[in-house]
Amino acid sequence: MKVLAKFNKKDLWSIPNILCYIRFLLIPLFVILYIRAEYLQAAAVVFVSGLTDFLDGFIARTFHMVTELGKLIDPMADKLTQASLIFVLVVKIRWMFLLLILFVVMQLFMLVAGIVMLKRGKRLNGAKWFGKVSTMVFYATMLALIAVPTLDSSKANFLMLVCGGFLLLSFLLYINEYIKMYREVKSLKVI
Repeated sequence: MKVLAKFNKKDLWSIPNILCYIRFLLIPLFVILYIRAEYLQAAAVVFVSGLTDFLDGFIARTFHMVTELGKLIDPMADKLTQASLIFVLVVKIRWMFLLLILFVVMQLFMLVAGIVMLKRGKRLNGAKWFGKVSTMVFYATMLALIAVPTLDSSKANFLMLVCGGFLLLSFLLYINEYIKMYREVKSLKVI
């Protein structure tokens, strides 16, 4: 694998990657706190996780510390964190399974499309603005649903509807990005 050859030991201990490791460690802590019904502490962990996510990206770009390892583990940390949030809430909130289905379909598409494009020598270069907006809305929604477990069901449903709308929009725009990338690759082979 060409990508694995680009990793070096220095990359392991860069500040952005350390922040990413912290996000991985926060996932089980969040799940345990939520299961124990320590909702405010669980919400605080989600907030810290979101803050480390922002900081690792900001530091990596600002101080030119972007690494191949970081490009691999950052989205993994994002998706695992998001999955843990949805999975714990799906047990307590009636309609959360719809967000879960949308999330899983979107992530499977992104994985398969990413692999297909990687085999063709092309890859999506980082998250797009609409993906970042969708992620912010997702985290804000999940944070509210976790911190306030007694939230009225109509308000919770509204938050999930907004979150689902942003996820769906992001999904459709990513599909469009992959279609454009596929057409680019295909047109290069014709020439």
